[in-house]
Amino acid sequence: MPIHLLPQPSPSVPEQAGSGVDTRGAAVPVRAVGEEPVTARFAGLRLVHAALRRDLARLPNALRLLQPGEDDAGEALLRHWSFVTAMLTCHHEQQDSRIWPIVRRFAPELRLLLNWLEADHHNLDHSFTRVTTLVRIASRDTGSAWPVAYAMEDLAARLETHLRIEERQLLPRMERVVPEGSRLGGLGELMDLLRSADGPGTADALAWLLEGVEPALVERLLAECDDDVARNWPQCRNTIGWL
Repeated sequence: MPIHLLPQPSPSVPEQAGSGVDTRGAAVPVRAVGEEPVTARFAGLRLVHAALRRDLARLPNALRLLQPGEDDAGEALLRHWSFVTAMLTCHHEQQDSRIWPIVRRFAPELRLLLNWLEADHHNLDHSFTRVTTLVRIASRDTGSAWPVAYAMEDLAARLETHLRIEERQLLPRMERVVPEGSRLGGLGELMDLLRSADGPGTADALAWLLEGVEPALVERLLAECDDDVARNWPQCRNTIGWL
């Protein structure tokens, strides 16, 4: 299913409560992977959420399907899980070091929520690291694949709670306090962070983030990034997608 990140035109829908159109006749955002609507604002954050949900839904089944002797497939699955874990860590660093301090300044009433989110980031990071150890074992010993797949699913459920709290309690408030046009939480800011960090490469990250996004919308999202990112996108989009 394609991921819609921007409002889709719907000129024929009349203005009425619950119609999906605001009072000016503009279509409101439609739904993406998962259950939350995503918009162009804070696209870096929302793309990470969508990609995490997508991969945590299919990685457990990919692990269960591993057969004895499929060492290459096991190594590929482990690499992909490690990549997802690294992207989650980078996402948390972006929030804790760049975004939350600004939100605390302009919306101090959210400080307790932000403190909880930051603490939960550390808990989730440790949990993902522990599961990585299990995935490393299961990628070589398929006899342990099923219990490790269940551990992945339990972790995915924990992460889903965290993502929903961010999307339902925090992002609506950020939309009111962060000026339109700000790079805060955007795809461009995330690409800049990845470029300066010792973690996933920008090509792999961009391919992972934009998988499933409507082609017509990709250009608008890439407009947030520097020229090198946009120029290299045709090559980037083929670097990930083994699942």
